[in-house]
Amino acid sequence: MSLNTTIYAPASIANVGVGFDLLGAALAPIDGTRLGDCVSISEGNQGLQFSCSGPWQHKLPADSRKNIVLQCAEYFLAQLPADRQPAGLNIELNKNLPVGSGLGSSASSVVAAFVALNEFFGNFVAPNHLLLMMGDFEGRVSGSVHYDNVAPAFLGGMQLMLQAAGRVCESIPVFEDWFWVVAYPGISLPTAEMRALLPPQYDRAVTIDYGRNLGAFIHASYRHDQQLAAAVLKDVLAEPYRSPSIPGFVEARNAMTGLGMLATGISGSGPTIFSVTDNPDLAEKARQWLDQNFLKNSEGFSRVCRIDESGARRL
Repeated sequence: MSLNTTIYAPASIANVGVGFDLLGAALAPIDGTRLGDCVSISEGNQGLQFSCSGPWQHKLPADSRKNIVLQCAEYFLAQLPADRQPAGLNIELNKNLPVGSGLGSSASSVVAAFVALNEFFGNFVAPNHLLLMMGDFEGRVSGSVHYDNVAPAFLGGMQLMLQAAGRVCESIPVFEDWFWVVAYPGISLPTAEMRALLPPQYDRAVTIDYGRNLGAFIHASYRHDQQLAAAVLKDVLAEPYRSPSIPGFVEARNAMTGLGMLATGISGSGPTIFSVTDNPDLAEKARQWLDQNFLKNSEGFSRVCRIDESGARRL
């Protein structure tokens, strides 16, 4: 058992436009700031003592029993044998991601919590089973189990969801010279509500387009074909139904295209959007435009990011 463990889990883009429910990418701001949650675990005297800090703590339930990090701890401790049960634990969540932002806020908390607990207790749970636990708890927030946020937040990089032959996901190559500009407008859109906007059935032509674009993107990633990857980086399943609920999205997407960005889409279920380029000066120009035109209030922000290859890690 460790004396003290603090784990950081990065923000993530689920879907990555082209891969609805099947792709996810972890984010690392190029300015070195943290865009993700931290969970600290230390030995306590009696029971579970939970505390919360950070710029977004006011958006979480006032009743700590409803906090997903505390629920993760209760679940994890139930898996431990009696001789490894602690007298008590102190658990602190540093909430650095806005709730309902489309940046994998709940996934970041869940991943940081489970990795911190597992390291504190000497990596009692194998990584693959730990990922399954993360997906289960993330599903409690979003309404259904999906791994496209928890997998990249845990493992880093860009992850393709497999959920076959006992393998949840596998990493795919990333374009190392791409910059991912993300902008959160400062409003929240619950994942469950945004998922409810999607139709129960799709036209056959739409599903064929989805499969073709995703297959082409994966192929381009392995071939390092940036032109092809950018051309097919589009969302035909969710964006047409979700974009009307994101104020200013269409205007922002058109502006990004006009600036010369390679592709633009919705991060997760929104309202955060992302836009991609291989030009650092253009990335900063795009970020400034989004700062001035897409953000709705003082809580909004934008960042120029790379793909975070490390995933969850000890601080």
